[in-house]
Amino acid sequence: MSDFLLSILLGVVEGLTEFLPVSSTAHLRIVEALLKLDLHDSFWKMYTIVIQLGAILALPVYFWERIMKLLRTFPAGERGDRTILTHPLSLTMIAFVITAIPAWALKKQIGENLENLWVISWAILIGGIIMWIVDLAFTRPKIQQMEEMNFWQAAWIGAAQILSAVFPGTSRSMSTIAAGQTVGLSRPAALEFSFFLSMPTMAVATLYDLYKTIAPNRNTPVEGNLAPLAVSGHQWIVLIIGFVISFVVALAVVAWFMRWVRARGFVPFAIYRVILGIVMLVSLARGLI
Repeated sequence: MSDFLLSILLGVVEGLTEFLPVSSTAHLRIVEALLKLDLHDSFWKMYTIVIQLGAILALPVYFWERIMKLLRTFPAGERGDRTILTHPLSLTMIAFVITAIPAWALKKQIGENLENLWVISWAILIGGIIMWIVDLAFTRPKIQQMEEMNFWQAAWIGAAQILSAVFPGTSRSMSTIAAGQTVGLSRPAALEFSFFLSMPTMAVATLYDLYKTIAPNRNTPVEGNLAPLAVSGHQWIVLIIGFVISFVVALAVVAWFMRWVRARGFVPFAIYRVILGIVMLVSLARGLI
């Protein structure tokens, strides 16, 4: 497969799975295993970070008007009943901090789990079962909009998101949506808060990974770093293709998913996760991947 076709494929996979509750990390690892790729090569490692940035960009673009409205009404809120601690933007940052500190402390364990397909497979399966149970059990939400959330609900969702960092395959979307539903958020409210929380969480994590990839490191051989100026013209085209494809696909997925959730639940995604998790575990046991 040519680099250009591979870039399109990986960009589509990233864009499709980043914000659905199915784990983009797991799907990229599956593609890597099936196609016998080495995405740990310096260039392809940077490539996977770049396409994730493309997906992240879809969120502020889609929610631009919503973000501007929240900024204009900060800190009292549109109805004047919010404070600097309970405004949706503040709650987003509170949840982000609660996630970020433990994730930073556990970065070594996280790195090891990213390389373990067994961990990823079990996380996909167990996460699917949890999502299935939660979506069927919590059907009478009290919170219909992010503006009605409180500090403790945001803190709980942030704590739940730690699972997705420590156990790749869990999915940020799955953990935050399910956590939101368990504390009374409606499906649309849980999904919207999940998207808002994804913006700082993914942006900081991805930019940090990009820095580690391209920044000089005296403990790493020169060839282990990939300074931007060392990227060839061919590689720049591959990066741009992946970035654009990931952005466009992710933007379409976010718009579709918001409409879907207003009318339907998350059970189809839970079923998909359960099936995928079982298939992966069986394939690993038989040495197929």
